[in-house]
Amino acid sequence: MLEPIRHLLDNFHVILASSSPRRNELLTTLGLKFEVIPSKFNEDLDPKAFSNYGTFATETAYHKVLEVSGRVPYNVSKPQLIIGADTIVTLDGKMFGKPNNHDEAFKYLNELSDRTHTVYTGVALKSAEHEIKFHTSTNVKMAKLSEEVIKAYINTGEPMDKAGAYGIQGVGATLIEKVDGCYFTVMGLPLHETSKHIIKLCEEIKRKQS
Repeated sequence: MLEPIRHLLDNFHVILASSSPRRNELLTTLGLKFEVIPSKFNEDLDPKAFSNYGTFATETAYHKVLEVSGRVPYNVSKPQLIIGADTIVTLDGKMFGKPNNHDEAFKYLNELSDRTHTVYTGVALKSAEHEIKFHTSTNVKMAKLSEEVIKAYINTGEPMDKAGAYGIQGVGATLIEKVDGCYFTVMGLPLHETSKHIIKLCEEIKRKQS
């Protein structure tokens, strides 16, 4: 999808404002050459200050991008294109972040068990003069999990750095019965929508330069 603008993207210093191995892997599949500069944003926005969780995830992603943008010196010959994302899991109006310990991971998975929850991923793209923000959402049905299964999964260590205490791209995939929407939203970076908006941003830049 990005092939028609590959020559334009080669002119950018593309930066992924995330330390997430999943986002690194997904961005690599787009064929982009990029540098990883993890954001130092505290992620302390109040979800209650936003009209919905999608907007909250989007603004968190945007603040990650702004933080990196403020640290990286501007280079006229190689302008920046910074990409940031944030993923959250929600159920019954409650947000499930990354668990702080095994007990919290158990609590999360026990609540998600045999229920359909919603995953939001907010994405922000920023060049010197252009910004694009958006979010996508996907409904995920988790299987009915026994206490034994939950504890065994937690002992793999996989849940501890993931929103909702599971990783759909790993062993956690065996816990999922159904995905309704974009699978990559659940992984942390919706590839089609991200590609579409990268194209839009590049077209805006090209139009302004012409």
